[in-house]
Order: sequence, then C-alpha cells, then structure tokens
Amino acid sequence: MLENFPFYLAIILVILLLIMLADKIKVAYPVLLVLAGLAISFIPKVPVIQIEPDLIFFIFLPPLLYEAAWAVSWKELWRWRRIITSFAFIVVFLSALSVALVANYFIPGFSLALGFLLGGIVSPPDAVSAGAILKFVKVPKTMSSILEGESLLNDASSLIIFRFAMIAVATEQFIFYKAAISFSWMIFGGVGIGLLIGWIFMKAHKYLPTNANVDIVLTLLAPYIMYLIAEEVHSSGVLAVVSGGLLLSNNRHRFLSSKSRIQGVNVWESLSFILNGLVFMLIGLDLPQITSGLEGVSLSTAIGYGVLITFVLIVSRILSAYGAVIVTLIARNFITVADRRHPGYKTPFILGWTGMRGVVSLAAALSIPVYLDNGNGFPQRNLILFITFIVILLTLLIQGLTLPYFIRKIKLDNIYDPVSPEEASVILKRDLAAHALHYLKTTYNDQLESNASLQQLILKWEQHSKGIEDESIGNELKAIYLDLLNQQRQWLINRNKDDQHIDESIIRKQMYYLDLEEEKLIHF
Repeated sequence: MLENFPFYLAIILVILLLIMLADKIKVAYPVLLVLAGLAISFIPKVPVIQIEPDLIFFIFLPPLLYEAAWAVSWKELWRWRRIITSFAFIVVFLSALSVALVANYFIPGFSLALGFLLGGIVSPPDAVSAGAILKFVKVPKTMSSILEGESLLNDASSLIIFRFAMIAVATEQFIFYKAAISFSWMIFGGVGIGLLIGWIFMKAHKYLPTNANVDIVLTLLAPYIMYLIAEEVHSSGVLAVVSGGLLLSNNRHRFLSSKSRIQGVNVWESLSFILNGLVFMLIGLDLPQITSGLEGVSLSTAIGYGVLITFVLIVSRILSAYGAVIVTLIARNFITVADRRHPGYKTPFILGWTGMRGVVSLAAALSIPVYLDNGNGFPQRNLILFITFIVILLTLLIQGLTLPYFIRKIKLDNIYDPVSPEEASVILKRDLAAHALHYLKTTYNDQLESNASLQQLILKWEQHSKGIEDESIGNELKAIYLDLLNQQRQWLINRNKDDQHIDESIIRKQMYYLDLEEEKLIHF
C-alpha cells in the first residue's frame, strides 16, 4: 500500500488536471477520466489496481447518494414522482428484461437467470455522467429534475434485481412469494430505516451542544450509518441513504446553524468532487484485472457481445421513454399529471439518450463471487465483467460525447420554463425585498422614528442593497436584523411551498445569501 502511495497522489493530480481540461474543452469529465485510466493501465510497470466491490459500495456510494439527496429538490421530486418512479423502476426493469432475453438467446451458456443478473448490473444509468454533461448545455428544468430524481432511485432498483438474480443463479430456483416478501422488505425497510436514523441525527444536531465542525462530521457519518444498518438487516442501503438524506435536507434550516450550512456546502462539494473523479479513473485502471480473467471466449467475440448489449440498452431506454410519454398522455384523462402539455418527440429522445453507465454497474459486476456455495465456479463471471466494462465505455463515449450535440441540435424551446432562471431570481429578490420592508415597517414602527440606523437599513433595502456595510451596527439593530433574516427565511420556505413553478435552486441561493448575511452580522 505505502510503496504505491506516490502513484495514488499522482493519480489525484492527473484527475484534477483532466477535470480542468474537460471544463476547458467542454467535454464531460467522466469520459476523459475513463479514457485516461484506460491509457494509464497500459503503461509498463504501472501498479495493477484491483477494485474491491465493498470499497465502492460502502466507501463511495453512500456519500455520493447522500450529497445528491441534499442537492435535489424535494418539490420537483414530488411533482414529477410518476415519471421519476417509472424511469427508476419500470424502465430499469424493462432494460434488465431486454438484456436477459437477448443474452439468453445470443450468448452461449447464458441462462435466463444469468441474463437477468447481467441486466441488473448494466440497467442503471449513471447520474454523475449526465450531470457533468448537462452543465455545459441548456436544458429545461423539467428534464434535469427528472434525471436527478431518477438517479436517486435507479441504483436501488437495479441492485434489487441483481440480488434476486444472484439467488436464482446460486440456488437454481426462484420462489415468487419469498421474493415478493424480500422485495417489500428491501424497499419499505430501507426507507423506514433511513427516515428513523435521519430523525435521530436531526435531533442530535438540534439538541446536542454542537458547533459547525461537529455538525459537518455528523453529516459525514450519517450516510455510512444509514447504509450499514440497512444492509445488515438485508434491506436497501441505497434507499436508506436517499430517504434519510431527503429528510435531513428538507429540514436543514430547523437544526443547522447558518455557519454549519455554509461550511457544510463547501465540504460536501469538495468531497463529492474528488470521489466522483476517483471512481471514473478507477474504471479505466481496472481493465487489466477484467481482461486477465477472460478465458474460453476470444476478445473479439467478447467485444461483440458488449456492443450487442450496449445497443439493447440504448434502444430499450429510448423506447421506454416514448412509452412513458404515451402512457402519461392516456393517463392524463383519468388522473392529475404534473404537466398536461404534449412534450413532443424531442424530450423523450433526450431522456432516453442520457443512459451512460458508471461505477455502480462495475462494482456490482465485481461483487459476483468467484465460486458458488457448492464449490463450483460462478458461471460466466469473467464474461459478465468484460461486457459490463464494454457497456460503460461505449455508453460514455457514444452517448456522453454526442448528448451535448443532440441537445444543441434539437430545439427544446416548446418545453422551456416560461421564466428563465435569471428572470426568476430577479423577481424573487424584488419580492423578498418588499416582504422585508413590509415586515420592518409594521413590526418595528415604534423604533423607526428614533433609530437612525434602522432608517438607514430600510433605505438600503429600498435601494436593493446587498447588505449592511457599516460595522458600527448597534446591538439593538443587530437583533432586529437577525429577526428580519429569520423572517425572510420563513418567507422563502413558504414561497417555495406555495409557488409550484419557482425553481427551488433559486430559493436555495437566496437562503445561502441570508446565511452569509447572518454570519457577517454575528461577527461584527
């Protein structure tokens, strides 16, 4: 371990340089990192990196899911819940089924159970890849919300399919009622455990004498504890982390101080940045380990199988996206849907094309045991590993490099939000200033005539000032301004609940500004 430490440091430096290069040339950094890892793996005397599945599942997956749960908008998640759950569960299952049928028919020695095992591994798209690409192009908020929501749940659904397929391969039988009970426990047990542990952490933050550093460490511990406990009782650790993260995120202003929120954002952004970079680099570096075990099948044949499965995944997701639109158009006559407008043919295609696979698929493939319980070798393990690698590589290269082109080429004006984020931000600031002025004039009317500093504060708000610059602020005005900031937070929370069309990211940006104002005020 220590003898390779300089190599690991060099890898981190390479990751940073490649991410900067990706930003410069407007290419999604996962694509560059995988290709770089692949190139580095061919350099003579480079240490062979062996990815431990437990390392990915336990070290990388919980914090990345937790950070995503904190970043996603609960309002948008609930608004688009039907299409999100259909993509995260139904589309993932249909993709796995398509792979299972094709693998069973075209790949010698692949039973239907092995096909479902492969399908469960490669069916979940990777959210990091799509997110890295979408930041370079303009897409409607609707689309990004659906993709963000899907990314929180599709790992759980695919891993559930993977587990059941593993049992079927190992035991050569599938008992439906036992599978149904296990499936229900994995979903409801995972969600329940996540909510319970999230509630405990929320109370710990609120009632224990914590400071900003302790709060941040607690947020780092939370996803690991949620995941570990859920997995120990054989429920879904992914759903536990997602549900617990959503609970804490939605209540962050009730139990975290402004300082904890500000510092926490910086810590989590840096952590997720380096973790995402590492996992994609590891995918490329792991190629020697994958190809070394490929026996009994020629390399060209194995690549052909990988290309076939990749084609099946791309086509099945696109067809499923159009199918979801058709079902929604029919269902809107019987139920209330989030948006009754016809999305046309463009949106489903883009949603279907955002199907890049990533590290969860590789970790699932690597977690397949070498031997069955009876001592026999696990059938087709090495071929499954290789096909998974080819699927990840091809989807990143083909879809990852062409997605920005399709988004720019296909005009999505008909489904753009009626108000741009910039316009919405200006409107929100204006309304927030009006609320602040109204609150000051009605609540502190008695002090207004005698307090010159309060008059100055009101004047600054009327002139759309960004904050107080006078450091000689008195204690009385400080208390008034702190009260005003709390009132503004509550107004923003209520506005977010009442206005279903406002982008929650704009609300959060204003919340962050209020936290900065409070910290500046406290340290006067």
